[in-house]
Amino acid sequence: MEYRIYDNKGDYCELTDMLDCRERRATLQHELLSAYGKPIISFSMNIAGPVKNSPMIRRASALGNRYLCERLRALHIPVLRHVSIDEKTGCEDMYVADHDALRLKSICCDIESTHSLGRLFDLDVLDASGRKAERSELGLPPRSCIICGGDVRLCAGSRRHSAEELQARTFQILKEGLDEEDRAYISSTAARALLYEVCTTPKPGLVDRANCGSHRDMDIFTFVDSVTALLPYFGQCFMAGRHSADQPPRETFSAIRGLGAEAEGHMLSATAGVNTHKGAIFSMGTVCAALGRLPRELWGDSSLVLGTCADMTKGLVREELGDLDPSEAKTSGQRLYSLYGISGVRGEMEAGLPSVSETGLPVLEEGLRRGLGPDRAGSAALLAIIANSVDTNIIARSDLNTQRRIAGELSELLESDPYPSMEKVSDLDRRFMDMNISPGGSADLLAVTYMLHFLKEKET
Repeated sequence: MEYRIYDNKGDYCELTDMLDCRERRATLQHELLSAYGKPIISFSMNIAGPVKNSPMIRRASALGNRYLCERLRALHIPVLRHVSIDEKTGCEDMYVADHDALRLKSICCDIESTHSLGRLFDLDVLDASGRKAERSELGLPPRSCIICGGDVRLCAGSRRHSAEELQARTFQILKEGLDEEDRAYISSTAARALLYEVCTTPKPGLVDRANCGSHRDMDIFTFVDSVTALLPYFGQCFMAGRHSADQPPRETFSAIRGLGAEAEGHMLSATAGVNTHKGAIFSMGTVCAALGRLPRELWGDSSLVLGTCADMTKGLVREELGDLDPSEAKTSGQRLYSLYGISGVRGEMEAGLPSVSETGLPVLEEGLRRGLGPDRAGSAALLAIIANSVDTNIIARSDLNTQRRIAGELSELLESDPYPSMEKVSDLDRRFMDMNISPGGSADLLAVTYMLHFLKEKET
């Protein structure tokens, strides 16, 4: 199934539509000034061409309005009234603000100058008498043309640029600005998910806020350093997905393999050689790339996200592990596959991470719905993942029989007590540490579980 990342389709506006819009705007401004006697901020979009509204334009407008509201809130500027209009003639928002008009104009000019989409924002300020505040009153030059950078009034008056040029440049600004917004959001959300994973306490055999689990070479601060080093990588994976969204899914996966090798080097540099997130570089990087292939409105559909991951990695197990003789195995993963057919995280990803979709995510979200915090719900989700998957990290630190025994014991525990008390999980933690066992693969899947939950949370 194909999806358009950017859909700029919308209704065409005639000249009469725009004239009617101006009249309605003037009438509304007059009513607000009469009712409140305070300055008005009018926020609209400068969109070249006959299409003034579309999903893409609407989202850009929403981002700008959110940023404006955040600035006003941070400066403790009261908004007495907010009116929002969404018509085919465009999106427009009016704010009655209890503040000095010229100061409001300064704030608006700063937004127009600094926001990634600011060149398309049109922020006018009317004082209490209805007079429009001007940039020149602040000593600022006129706004610049989006194509040549000259005085926009001169370019418009002389029709220096064609309608096609203006529309193409408008679309480019929209695309680049929304891409940057999405990249930053996915990067920060992936980092947040990894930090939630390491902070979830207690976690048997793993680093958490209470102890270092079965590890002697890392602690929670090592993980913080690692996540910080990896944050740009997640954005790079996302953009790789976006840039290859029109190509076959496997092309996206190929595009991030080199990025993953580079990210591993950054991780090891940040942790003095300690492997904190090698598995997460693969799993979280693949998820971020999959999100890049999908339009934002579908990010909350975890089955679609994980299905895209499966499409991207189809055939990976056969290509990297198939037909391998046990004597030729160089890594633990290769050895386990050649001996037992255990495909590890490659197989999980190729299957669409069923341990996340069918186990981890439902357990986490049900726990949170019950009012349990991330510690209790997250610990239960981790135990469920361990019980319903084959964690190759456990096998590497013990053997296959031990992994199977632990998975069976946890299944019995969770059947009678799906959300064990912190005391029970702490007892498991001590037991895992005594056995020198660390379910690191399950921890990576818990991080992905948090990631998908945060994406769904965003949509509600």
